[in-house]
Amino acid sequence: MELKFTLLMSVYHKDNPVFLEQALESIWDKQTLKPDQIVLVQDGPLTASLEEVIERFLPGKPVHCIKLPKNRGLGEALNIGLRSCAYELVARMDSDDIAFAHRFETQLPLFEKYPDLDAIGACIDEFEGSPTNVVSQRKPPRTPDELLKYAGKRCPFNHPTVVFKKSSLLKSGGYLHFPLLEDYHLWVRMLADGARFYNVQESLLLFRQSSDTYFKRGGLKYALTEVRLEWMMLRLGIMKWWVFLYLVPAKFLTRIAPKWLRRQVYARLVRSN
Repeated sequence: MELKFTLLMSVYHKDNPVFLEQALESIWDKQTLKPDQIVLVQDGPLTASLEEVIERFLPGKPVHCIKLPKNRGLGEALNIGLRSCAYELVARMDSDDIAFAHRFETQLPLFEKYPDLDAIGACIDEFEGSPTNVVSQRKPPRTPDELLKYAGKRCPFNHPTVVFKKSSLLKSGGYLHFPLLEDYHLWVRMLADGARFYNVQESLLLFRQSSDTYFKRGGLKYALTEVRLEWMMLRLGIMKWWVFLYLVPAKFLTRIAPKWLRRQVYARLVRSN
């Protein structure tokens, strides 16, 4: 199959311009295999400093910018951007992470080697402060069968590492508005439609970690959204009923716990694969 691909990224006004510049540099200047198209969705009006970073990045690169008049949220922004992706293979990237130089060179040929795959992710190194300060690694399972089973308990992908087939994504409805869990919600629907997933068993991205990460992954709103997703997983057969009975209460209590406690649970349990 054709290995040309689009890089899809969304940016909004709260993003850090320094982090955005590092992210853009990592997916173009330092990549051994560069995207054939970059779709950059500006999810609502941006700060002047973010605009400046984008303007400096644009010259000489195959960038298609989409400017949304108001903030729509990550799921809707990505779905809008997806419509402008020119190629069947689409790579995701967040605006504050750093891709390793060989990321796309490693992932893209796998679609040729395993044509039945619909999406390919990878492990991530999580860092705090400096990219050299790696504090943990998230390493989800590798094979389609392992990932189907794993998805009933945990998200099967590190979202900013994923490269997917656009047609497979659209078949399952694309990204939908499901705040903070847009990606997991998508993977569950794709698995229910018979999609096959794979993860490269090495880190291909540096994921920026901070105290805000634990704040965003908690609170009553997040907890209730997660229960909605788990109920959907149960109905679709992705999650077993006995897993639902013990995992949902445990996750719910963790989500509404104080931030310092969530951080401890996350570090000691969630990152042990």
